[in-house]
Amino acid sequence: MISVVIPVYNEEENIGELHRELRSVLQPMNIDYEIIFVDDGSTDSTFDGLIKVHEIDNNVRIIKFRRNFGQTAAMSAGFDQAKGEIVVTMDGDLQNDPSDIPKMIKKIESEDYDVICGWRHMRKDSLPKKNISKFANILRKNLVGGLTIHDSGCTMRIYKKECLINLDIYGEMHRYIPNLLNWKGYKIGEIKVNHRKRSYGITKYNWRRIIRGFLDLMVVAFWQKYSFRPIHIFGLMGIILGIFGAIVAMYLVIERLFFGAALAERPLFMVSIFFVILGVQFFVTGILADIMIKTYYGQNKEKNYLIERVI
Repeated sequence: MISVVIPVYNEEENIGELHRELRSVLQPMNIDYEIIFVDDGSTDSTFDGLIKVHEIDNNVRIIKFRRNFGQTAAMSAGFDQAKGEIVVTMDGDLQNDPSDIPKMIKKIESEDYDVICGWRHMRKDSLPKKNISKFANILRKNLVGGLTIHDSGCTMRIYKKECLINLDIYGEMHRYIPNLLNWKGYKIGEIKVNHRKRSYGITKYNWRRIIRGFLDLMVVAFWQKYSFRPIHIFGLMGIILGIFGAIVAMYLVIERLFFGAALAERPLFMVSIFFVILGVQFFVTGILADIMIKTYYGQNKEKNYLIERVI
């Protein structure tokens, strides 16, 4: 069975056409499928359009959020509700082409991948948007590493359901799901996919999402390298700062004891004490972070979304 998860937010003009295209692709495949639309708190008539689609197709399921929680939360809700062994994700703006689904499924099955990522090699977006994505890809490769896919921002992906169990994503981390899964040891591949210009509606991409995405990239980078032992980064920084401060303080004390230099007129002495204190704080922070990480892995976490109803 295949589950297609589609987060939508104010896409009233695209719902009907997207559903028609999906049915024309999935029905000839002669497999069981479900299409899960996640209405991420739309303020237009998107939900009404989804109801109409549901009335003509029993394979359509709708998840309606009480308010806008973001694309990552919408995907997380779709993953939790998906029943298929294969989960497909795509945008609801008609820029992803449903006709790419069969070849992506063929690749994930024939080459024993766990995830297949789409690569928009002929991207139909504005030049500024493409340049920002290129810069983000460079940052991701340098900060996170370990994964060589070309397009981390493409929503068109196919996952084996087992990859998504206990996957904890929040903020703008949906674009880094392949990195998180690669870190867990899953096999990631990619394939060139078609990309189309937006025909209706407006893009939800803005400077706020850019900043949030960058901050989440920092979290992913930290999580991959130090998630099990944060003391390794905080403790190292604390040791370096503490030793530097202690050396400077020792030098100034020796000057005072043997050469009569006055410490009251040396601001550097206060700086050295500050570095020692800062080093101790970093070290203690590392210990506390270690404790919190153990707590994180040892308890059940709340979901980062709130569902109004499931249809």
